[in-house]
Amino acid sequence: MDNINSLIGGFGDVLSPMNLLIALLGVTVGTAVGVLPGIGPAMTVALLLPITYGLEPVQGLILFAGIFYGGMYGGSTTSILLNTPGESSSVVTAIEGNKMAKAGRAAQALATSAIGSFVAGTIGTLGIVFLMPQVVKFAISLGAPEYLAIILLTFTGVTAVLGASRIRGMAALLVGLTIGVVGIDFVTGQQRLTGGLPQLADGIDVVVVAVGIFAVGEALWVAAHLRRKAGSVIPVGRPWMGRDDWRRSWKPWLRGTALGFPFGALPAGGAEIPTLLSYTAEKKLTKHPEEFGHGAIEGVAGPEAANNASAAGTLVPMLALGLPTNATAAIMLAALQGWGIEPGPLLLTKEPALVWALIASLFVGNLMLLLLNLPLAPAWAKLLQIPRPYLYAGILFFASMGAYAVNSQPFDLWLLLVLGLIGFAMRRFGLPVLPLIVGVILGPLVERQGRRALQLTGGDLSGLIGGPVAWFCYALIVIAIAWPLVSLVRGRRGRRGPGGGDAGGDGPEPLTNARAGHSFNSSEA
Repeated sequence: MDNINSLIGGFGDVLSPMNLLIALLGVTVGTAVGVLPGIGPAMTVALLLPITYGLEPVQGLILFAGIFYGGMYGGSTTSILLNTPGESSSVVTAIEGNKMAKAGRAAQALATSAIGSFVAGTIGTLGIVFLMPQVVKFAISLGAPEYLAIILLTFTGVTAVLGASRIRGMAALLVGLTIGVVGIDFVTGQQRLTGGLPQLADGIDVVVVAVGIFAVGEALWVAAHLRRKAGSVIPVGRPWMGRDDWRRSWKPWLRGTALGFPFGALPAGGAEIPTLLSYTAEKKLTKHPEEFGHGAIEGVAGPEAANNASAAGTLVPMLALGLPTNATAAIMLAALQGWGIEPGPLLLTKEPALVWALIASLFVGNLMLLLLNLPLAPAWAKLLQIPRPYLYAGILFFASMGAYAVNSQPFDLWLLLVLGLIGFAMRRFGLPVLPLIVGVILGPLVERQGRRALQLTGGDLSGLIGGPVAWFCYALIVIAIAWPLVSLVRGRRGRRGPGGGDAGGDGPEPLTNARAGHSFNSSEA
């Protein structure tokens, strides 16, 4: 009952004219950036981060939550109409969604996507209400060794589990950790990696890093590929669903929600794995297997529900533990730090009104998104006709303004350009962006927890082990690292015939990782 009472209090804070207007602005902007390929919620939150420092923390988080959820809704529009997923989490939606659109069922695909997102988002937010306080109670009992192990597990998750390449994921993480340690050592007071520049003594602000890597890096990447011909947009009327569409969609919505939320709440979670699992499950459970590969509505309903439920799940570790599992959550944590609020287990105790207002805004934003996406889908599709040069020129302008507003120093503009070139290089060589941002955010924290654990034991390395939670996390790390090696050895043995030759042909080709900047063609799946 305490959770329900706190949630009611959160609704009391959100249901004011100004906060409702901010929520509407957030979901509208989020849907728009979700529709436009290459402009995700993480980039938008990074661009708006300097602006929100002038708002109340509650209003800033309501805006960010609306952008976060809206981006999940809008990404399906691009996948269905253009066959171009703007986010890696929308890749699976394009498999059946674009086939439905080409078959003249774009309206039904967009409708099941929007309604499934609403159902999954609502159930996932209810999961936050009842799960997060329990996670907080557990987290408060943990010590420095346990937190160190959990953060290392997060590092393993974003590099070994989610990335297309372990080496590339680790390289991106090391770049982020390097950026995170720039500045003055909080124990010895010595400068680290500053190159003698006084502007770097306080470290590199996360806002500048996020804007440079996401906005400037993406703008440079798009500018280098402007000669590529864009795909044609399929016209669509107002989304609607018939009785048979409802009958075939409601079970995939629930199954997708059940798969997406737990994966989002895990430190090594994300939306890519549950959306693919949901698609596989629906393909096996469907009563219309002949339609898969030709536009099956279950193949859109399940993955979209898993996608939005996963987005809700990511807020559990962010609010309860201070751990981001995707780039948008990482930037939201940076916003909390910018407001002078320390994220972590004590956030719910110190700032209960802020947390419950954020959760209440998810319910409100989810309803707004449903009302926006069903009647306005044709209007969102027209955003795809904006010329890319105009679009990204505006992004560069706002990126420069935002980076300069952090410290009002011209040096930050040069730093923004350097980080933008790093972001461009990462896209060129297929390095994922999420490990870098996680490294920048959690790098100082893992250093602080590691030193604290060693100080408790007088420098003895046994202090890093801790209790059962730490042992469990280290066991998961070993499994995550060793499992692909075991699978590789088994695969080689399985391919060897009785005489040592190859016993079978090649397996199915994996889905292309959208983070690496490659295009996705649903006909390959």
